Amino acid sequence: MRRKDRATSRSKLTLSIGATAMFAMFMRVGEAQAQTGDVGLPQWDAAVVEPLRLGVNESQVLAQLAAHNEKRKSSLHDYTVLRIYQVIDLRGKVHAEKVGRMEFLSPDKKTFTVTSESGSGVVRNMALNPLIKSEIETAAGKEHHDSAISADNYSLNLLGEQQVGPYRCFVAEVQPKRKDKYLFEGKLWIDVEDYSVVRIEGHPAKKLSFWIQRADFVRQYQKIDGFWLPQKDQTLVQVRLYGKKVLTIDHRDYVVNVVRSKEPRTIIPEAAIALTSSR
Repeated sequence: MRRKDRATSRSKLTLSIGATAMFAMFMRVGEAQAQTGDVGLPQWDAAVVEPLRLGVNESQVLAQLAAHNEKRKSSLHDYTVLRIYQVIDLRGKVHAEKVGRMEFLSPDKKTFTVTSESGSGVVRNMALNPLIKSEIETAAGKEHHDSAISADNYSLNLLGEQQVGPYRCFVAEVQPKRKDKYLFEGKLWIDVEDYSVVRIEGHPAKKLSFWIQRADFVRQYQKIDGFWLPQKDQTLVQVRLYGKKVLTIDHRDYVVNVVRSKEPRTIIPEAAIALTSSR
């Protein structure tokens, strides 16, 4: 597979795991009030896990996942999506927010245009802006983080089948094959028809630092015009002496495969993260 193709396929998962790592590092130096309690991210337990259908095994699921990902990737020419980034404490108070549209143009171009922002400028500059910049650079192949859900990176243990909203899924425990902060350990839900990832719950495979006691994330996908695209990301970080904060990313109002004939634009990530004159 070409380097640009690999960068495109891994950028989506890197957003979740990268958000965990970068948000956690910010929390080490950011201002936060100590919190108590054992609050965590929502886990999917709304449906009973049912027996696995006959003839399905872990290696088959991983192979089908890779094959279907390649097929979908070749058909996804472009999309735009409304992104809402928020940093929230456990009481529900929003400490910082950034809203804008992310544009993707195959094979490796992403830009983000901010339409509004509010709350702490320190949080936005130290946590949200670097996260957006990293996603743009990963798509362009400037950062190499092999986080693909593949047989090279992970072992699966299929637990059965479970309903996740309207989607029938294989549910599996996931174990990384190496200690890497861009890989994760947790659970994975894969659509039984499309072999697409529907939901991920987990935490980084490698401890991020002495200061980070716990970092967990949940990502939910949705099917838009035949493509499985992120719907919501939630990352909870518990920092020694500082407490807990939650980063959420909502993905809304997708427009898919409209700008097929446009020539790729030159992207400068620093300039791409700029407030427009819409206010």
